[in-house]
Amino acid sequence: MSYGLGAYKKASIHTASKEQILIMLYQAAIKNCKKAIEAIGKKDIAKKGEYIGKLQDIVVELNNSLDLEVGGEVANELSALYDFILFSSTQANIKIDAEPLKGCLEVLTTLYSGWAEAIKSLRKEAETGTTDAK
Repeated sequence: MSYGLGAYKKASIHTASKEQILIMLYQAAIKNCKKAIEAIGKKDIAKKGEYIGKLQDIVVELNNSLDLEVGGEVANELSALYDFILFSSTQANIKIDAEPLKGCLEVLTTLYSGWAEAIKSLRKEAETGTTDAK
């Protein structure tokens, strides 16, 4: 990675909103999950472990950021999904099997889409000063 790109990435993280950081974490988790699946396909055991480790670090960070008191049932459900991802990715790592990672990828992609849509909706409300009661 060139110095310029590294500095840009570091600056973008330091100036990002909480919502942008959440989206970046999901994007990185999805990327590492896909790379782990590819590594298993190529029988690259070292890379598989590296990518699963990165995926798990991100999921642990997401889980630690939950406020179970404020978030209530939604936070508890997210925590359960993060536990599922951690368990499944560990199984994939131990068994050198991409199948559990495909389940992780599906959950991560669904959560990412949901958060991206919610953030877009909140921004639109903030811009127009209205709320959609659905």
